[in-house]
Amino acid sequence: METILTGIQSTGQPHIGNYLGAIKPAIHLAQSFQSYLFIADYHSLTKIHRSDEFHHNVYEVAATWLACGLNPEKAVIYRQSDIREIFELAWILACFTPKGFMNRAHSYKDKVAKNLEAGNKDPDFGISMGLFNYPILMSADILLFSANKVPVGEDQIQHIEFARDIAQKFNNNYGDIIKLPEALVQKEVKIVPGLDGRKMSKSYNNHIPLFVDSKKLRKLIMKIKTDSSPPESPKDPENSLIFDLYKEFSTESQQQELRAWYLRGIGWGEAKQVLFEAIDKELSEKREVYNQFMEDPSRLDKILFEGAQKARDVAKINLDKIREAVGV
Repeated sequence: METILTGIQSTGQPHIGNYLGAIKPAIHLAQSFQSYLFIADYHSLTKIHRSDEFHHNVYEVAATWLACGLNPEKAVIYRQSDIREIFELAWILACFTPKGFMNRAHSYKDKVAKNLEAGNKDPDFGISMGLFNYPILMSADILLFSANKVPVGEDQIQHIEFARDIAQKFNNNYGDIIKLPEALVQKEVKIVPGLDGRKMSKSYNNHIPLFVDSKKLRKLIMKIKTDSSPPESPKDPENSLIFDLYKEFSTESQQQELRAWYLRGIGWGEAKQVLFEAIDKELSEKREVYNQFMEDPSRLDKILFEGAQKARDVAKINLDKIREAVGV
């Protein structure tokens, strides 16, 4: 069975965009592949420097994946920081990575561009070595487990290209030691719109957290941006944020019914209520499971510990081969 590997940063409770774009597809793939899912807590250290928040966020991510259906008996779920071998491999890989190569990383270039736009004299203002070395650590995350495929969106392909290039530089020196992964590009996964029409993102503050309570969920949905057309006016369902989201939580027949209502005239409040009911219906049971996990973090600790044990069994074998090749 081929191996796939998926990572998600622990920067707080995932939102609906994460659920539709990453969580559901990854859980589906886990049915057909040997699946490794890691919570990238040390990656989040580039942004989060409060220890209580850093610690709590891991639980939020773990509880979310488990509530959404990830089976820890079939998929290996672990905390990145529990796998010490990742960080040793990151140093080894760093010694085969040209500095100029790292200058091309999207995360670094974006930060530099923002500094220049803001008029900062120092283009590297506020950029830590953690952010700069981010692609090397990510490469270690991937390469240590000999992943055949790594599910990514089209905007994340560079991460896999970096991992392949760095691994190839190592292999050119020592032989075919490290397996080169392939990007499993999920072209069918659409960008999920946020409350203001842009891509749903925490950085835009336009996201809907996945497991807020029903009252808060409805309040957020009622904030979705709409025009000022009167309720009796026909509306175009193909040009509606509400309808775009509704399609992700409804059947084809339900969509046809709402489409007909749009065309004969629907109030935006009514449309938002229909959307709220559809989302709340799909997430209500998952929300309950999520809350149960969050109320008993010891259960999460046990699952993550057991996952880390399984992951380290594989990590040690692969790292030993790399260490031997280097001469350690």
